[in-house]
Amino acid sequence: MSQRILIALPVYNEAAHLTGVLDEVLRLGCDVLVVDDGSTDGTSQLLAQRHDVQVVRHRENRGYGAALHSAFDFVVTGGYDVLVTIDCDGQHQPRRIPRFVEMLGPVGSRGFDIVSGSRYLERFPGDSRPPEDRRRINQTITEELNRKLRLHLTDAFCGFKAYRAEALAKIQLTETGYAMPLEFWVKAVRAKLRVIELSVPLIYLEEERSFGGAMDRAEVRLGIYRDVLAKYMAEGHFREAAQTETRESAHDDVSYAT
Repeated sequence: MSQRILIALPVYNEAAHLTGVLDEVLRLGCDVLVVDDGSTDGTSQLLAQRHDVQVVRHRENRGYGAALHSAFDFVVTGGYDVLVTIDCDGQHQPRRIPRFVEMLGPVGSRGFDIVSGSRYLERFPGDSRPPEDRRRINQTITEELNRKLRLHLTDAFCGFKAYRAEALAKIQLTETGYAMPLEFWVKAVRAKLRVIELSVPLIYLEEERSFGGAMDRAEVRLGIYRDVLAKYMAEGHFREAAQTETRESAHDDVSYAT
């Protein structure tokens, strides 16, 4: 049975990268959705000229998490089987998308619910050196997630992911900003979703990109992430994490958390 696959790109002011990334993604022959989160740099005008992608536009910038919410809703209501999310800033390589879909397994198989990209699971030749504050915060939050939820993640924030649509239908998300992944991981564990990591290169093309306002201060950002994690751990008296086990894989590029 063939799978209906949607590739979704959340974008905000990505005019510099949009055309090249979209052209590469479209070579894969899947449906493509762009969620334009209130861009003001000409991204919207570029999208208006294209008739080979579907577009959801937010009139105002609502946040990275809100853009992903729109993609999740689109795939669940649109009858798709699989959603792949990929950033449009050149950090993710579209040619790796088929491997993400393959790792989910075929429709109807037990397989996995989420294939989550990891920039820290394996080193690739030519990997970028990440901004130190981003690396440190990612490592700190990933360790806290693993301890609290009994996961075995190596990268809590990578936006390159593949999801089964039926798994997304089990999760209702409310966070609209960059902290949304923290809510996602708590609710994924609560829903007993099966997760696997897949290594991807570590690429930074715009190290000075802003998170916006006070979020550009590393300690403020870390505090917000911790507050969001605590909020959803406490919600519904969520105390006991699902039991997990790790097992060695025949592939060097994967790490299991089941």
